[in-house]
Amino acid sequence: MPTYISLISWTDQGIHDYKNTLDRAAAAAEVAESMSGTLKDVYWTVGPYDITVSEFPDDASGTAFLLAVGAQRNIRTTTMRAFNRDEMAEIVQKAP
Repeated sequence: MPTYISLISWTDQGIHDYKNTLDRAAAAAEVAESMSGTLKDVYWTVGPYDITVSEFPDDASGTAFLLAVGAQRNIRTTTMRAFNRDEMAEIVQKAP
């Protein structure tokens, strides 16, 4: 299943409601599951971004998830498709 790494920054609304961040992460995991995905890991950092690692069956499902959680106006995301070792080996084999 495709893996996605999201760099997350809080909006003004999100930081104002920081005490509910654990509940929001749990709710996001439920949204992911309803879209046949998994929110594998959530990391809160001391830097400018928090990080999530998620898996979805396809890009459309992953994007729909990001739209759904972004619409709550607590976070902004920058998301990257990540490739594991086997996927990267396949990519390298296809390259000329």
